[in-house]
Amino acid sequence: MALATERKQQIISNNRAHKSDTGSPEVQIAILSEQISQLTEHFKTHHKDHASRRGLLIMVAKRRRLLTYLKNISPERYKNVLQKLGIRR
Repeated sequence: MALATERKQQIISNNRAHKSDTGSPEVQIAILSEQISQLTEHFKTHHKDHASRRGLLIMVAKRRRLLTYLKNISPERYKNVLQKLGIRR
């Protein structure tokens, strides 16, 4: 389940560090968080969709790795992302 293009652009514009930033860890974490929340809602009605559940686990693991990377390079940016996105860690 991919994000709509306009929703993805909105997420990127809300989380970017500069005008042409589309791949910073903050942006990637924000996009993954949105996808994770969409899949979580999907599972409330489709609880037997195990193929998508595997994709969800992969996304959660990727987001966790990105958060660990961000924590190691810049603890301040890490704290800002957690607070902005409301991620419990």
